[in-house]
Amino acid sequence: MMPPEEENLDGPRKGDRDSGLVLLHGPKSGSTRKQGCDPFAQTQRSKLQHRRARINQQINKEMRMRAGAENLFRATSNHKVKETVALELSYVNSNLQLLKEELEELNSSMDVYQNDSESISVPMIPLGLKETKELDLLVPLKDFISEHYGEEGVLFEKEIKDFMELRQAMRTPSRNEAGLELLMEYYNQLHFLDSRFFPPTKPLGVFFHWYDSLTGVPSHQRALAFEKGSVLFNLGALHTQLGARQDRATLPGLAQAIDAFQRAAGAFNYLKENFSNAPSLDMSAPSLNMLVRLMVAQVQECVFEKMTLLRAQNDFLARLQLAQEAAKVEDVYSLVHQTMTQPHVKDYVPFSWTTMVHVKSEHFKALSHYFAAIALCDCPVPSESELPGQEKAFMQFHVTTPEGPSLRVLLQDPEERRKLGKAHLKKAIMKHEEAMRIHGLCKILRKMDILQEVLSFAHKRSLSKYSEIDHEEDFFETGDAPDIHPKTHQKPEIKPPNFSQVKVTDLFHRLGPLSVFSAKNKWYPARRVHLRRGENGFGFTLRGDSPVLIAGVIPGGCAAAAGLKEGDYIVSVNGKDCRWAKHAEVVQLLKSTGDEGVDIGVITLHGSQAPRAQVDKKVAGMSSGMLKSNKENSRKSLMNSKSPSTLLVWSKKSKRSKKSPYSGVPFTAVGDNEAMY
Repeated sequence: MMPPEEENLDGPRKGDRDSGLVLLHGPKSGSTRKQGCDPFAQTQRSKLQHRRARINQQINKEMRMRAGAENLFRATSNHKVKETVALELSYVNSNLQLLKEELEELNSSMDVYQNDSESISVPMIPLGLKETKELDLLVPLKDFISEHYGEEGVLFEKEIKDFMELRQAMRTPSRNEAGLELLMEYYNQLHFLDSRFFPPTKPLGVFFHWYDSLTGVPSHQRALAFEKGSVLFNLGALHTQLGARQDRATLPGLAQAIDAFQRAAGAFNYLKENFSNAPSLDMSAPSLNMLVRLMVAQVQECVFEKMTLLRAQNDFLARLQLAQEAAKVEDVYSLVHQTMTQPHVKDYVPFSWTTMVHVKSEHFKALSHYFAAIALCDCPVPSESELPGQEKAFMQFHVTTPEGPSLRVLLQDPEERRKLGKAHLKKAIMKHEEAMRIHGLCKILRKMDILQEVLSFAHKRSLSKYSEIDHEEDFFETGDAPDIHPKTHQKPEIKPPNFSQVKVTDLFHRLGPLSVFSAKNKWYPARRVHLRRGENGFGFTLRGDSPVLIAGVIPGGCAAAAGLKEGDYIVSVNGKDCRWAKHAEVVQLLKSTGDEGVDIGVITLHGSQAPRAQVDKKVAGMSSGMLKSNKENSRKSLMNSKSPSTLLVWSKKSKRSKKSPYSGVPFTAVGDNEAMY
């Protein structure tokens, strides 16, 4: 995977290189998936998304009213009007606060996204999808095709409507692999759209509207990169929903949950590294950093659950490993909680999320001490052969060495093991009670029966074990057990999006190869030239394909007399479209002409002419590589396409020379893949 470049949202572009992106330019490859889920289906998830859309629209309406009232308040000097406007502002702000609370409750609806299994698992935190408005691109794209490409825009209505249908389907992706592929396909198509219709100097005049997933506040930008970033956010959000719905009581379900949360972390991390200055809070760097950490923590929780299924429950070392895995989960959730309570994040993260993360941190710390106690109290004293291994593991188990006898004596003395186990259980019970106390502070979490059940079960289990090992004759005061060193046997992996997984066809491939026919290039109107073969042929040199380039023109020859120039591209031969034609195909068409001659359609890019006297030997020497570089140019032009607005501008300024790569190449510089005709 190629390292991504940062996209500055409102600055000069940096390079746009997507990891492993496979985009097909030809007309026959790939397919367009236009099937989203039924927007009218009455599933619990769709009802939530409909509610989200309604709240977003209401927030948008109230914010527009507030902006108008604030403008009037500043503009008027009439005290009575000011009082009336101030009252209206108070009413609008009250409505906005109520809508914010309703949206927060919606974002806290975790149980809808969980699996239907009867097994008891701690709920995971999923994200809702960002909502967007419908977008009509028919007129803007038709106008651009007519103005920039010189084609009849009406001839491309089918392609434009296909793209709009794909966007409409992308708004309601199904919660499965097909939904992920739909989002990925649309994201890949945006690269073609960027290269075809978004010139570096002139905006297209289309606004992309998206609502913040966490606050519901609307944002709009002309930058196509805002659309890309929002789709990428939804890709990550859909992965979180897929991860939350898995049955984590089984190994296959846990494997799928781990993969989904790792891919969600990868999508948010890719967004954070490649986009900046987003207009919505959910796509800001602090928010994305929080989401990446949250996903990593949920992966770590799944790893712990996987270990509980795999490890033998009566094995001393296995229980120590479980204790360290639980300590690791507590460690990562503590980091997430710190991130969520930072000044720039805490104001818009749902309180239920912050509380849930805090509860999990305390819960898994309690579990780490519980499994340490079980290892000490329930497992038999080691034999002479087992002792070195257990002593080595126990040496690295605690953050600080426990008070009392040496580790060897402790491991071999049942009473010393019981005392330390009792200390761990005491700490476990304290942490269980703290988790339950924090849980009780959040009204939304109190309604979550399954979480209450998990916390209550773990607390009762620790109390029961403590009662079991507590002796009436214990006159010593139970000591304070040292914390357990966090350690994991499966480090979470942040998996960036694999754009090559979904192959797409450029919907607008009929416009021609992107190496030439893109929004960033300009060319003179196509001209038609009639040629007759002379004694020495047509008198020009051809190079490359798709489209074929006239690399040189013989002075005094037929081509020169007809007005052909070095640097012209052949777009038609005798009325046959040759923009996508291979070198051999064009040669065959030229050879098949008779005495009547041939009509050749050519275009000349702006700035493609250069003084012949300045012949660059290096450029002449690279002529043999031009044929294969044309395909690469197509990809480079796609990746280096520019978007003209204030947000998420994809790509750096090209490091290539502003001069055309063929400028200054004389007709005599005929490489291995060139031929003179």
